[in-house]
Amino acid sequence: MAALLREYPGHPYKKWQGAHWRLLSLVELGLTDADDRIASAVDRVLRWLLNPRRKTLQISGRYRQCASMDGNGLLVCCRFGMQSDPRVMALATRLTQWQWPDGGWNCDRRPQVTHSSFHESLPPLRGLVAHGGFPQATARAAEFFLRHRMFRSESDGAVINPEWLELHWPAYWHYDVLLGLRAITEAGLVLDDRCREALDHLQSQRGPDGSWRAKGRRYWLRRGDSNTDVVDWSDAADVLTKQARDVLRAARRPGELSLPVRRSENLTSPHLPARVSRFN
Repeated sequence: MAALLREYPGHPYKKWQGAHWRLLSLVELGLTDADDRIASAVDRVLRWLLNPRRKTLQISGRYRQCASMDGNGLLVCCRFGMQSDPRVMALATRLTQWQWPDGGWNCDRRPQVTHSSFHESLPPLRGLVAHGGFPQATARAAEFFLRHRMFRSESDGAVINPEWLELHWPAYWHYDVLLGLRAITEAGLVLDDRCREALDHLQSQRGPDGSWRAKGRRYWLRRGDSNTDVVDWSDAADVLTKQARDVLRAARRPGELSLPVRRSENLTSPHLPARVSRFN
């Protein structure tokens, strides 16, 4: 946690040290309290996202925006209780304006592309769920994933991308089945039968020791000029095990409700004094 709370030079979106990514990791680990360091980082992210010089691109009747940026920013702000902040309302409102007819979002500029991106659609769904003020747009976004049974093509039922069946941490803006199930759980829809196959697969990923571990492509590096994280996450067994078991408990999977909580699942946030009153 200490490494994530430090300040690092550069743009908020710098991968993976910028404030945008560090704040996302912090709220994913359960942080909901904001001190002056957090407030400063949030302000920088909002200034970047809401900069009027940031182009809004519309091609063939569809907004082709990197909505994952705004979605993750919205999620972070809402976890800090900022739903009524005018800047946060602006993020949520424009996500609903950018939403595609199929319920998702996509930044692909090719005019012939008419299908939303899983990667670009999941963060907006999570952000809108956390905000709670746009139920129709939220329901449409959730239905986009449910129609695909979380990882399958609507047209032929094939697995869209085998990498999505692996576990990753941090996933940043990338989609995988656990992150998708977490979003659907947050939306209160994990009991939908269209989640069944994805839940079965998630259960099958449990290791012999009862844990879930990151075995998919590692999106971060321990050292280098880019794509370096400020934390060495290793296989993230503690984080992923808690996330997987939270989903499976919410889905009322047999054997999950009665299991005791492992010590490693008691992930707690650091104490942050001097709470920022405007985040209340």
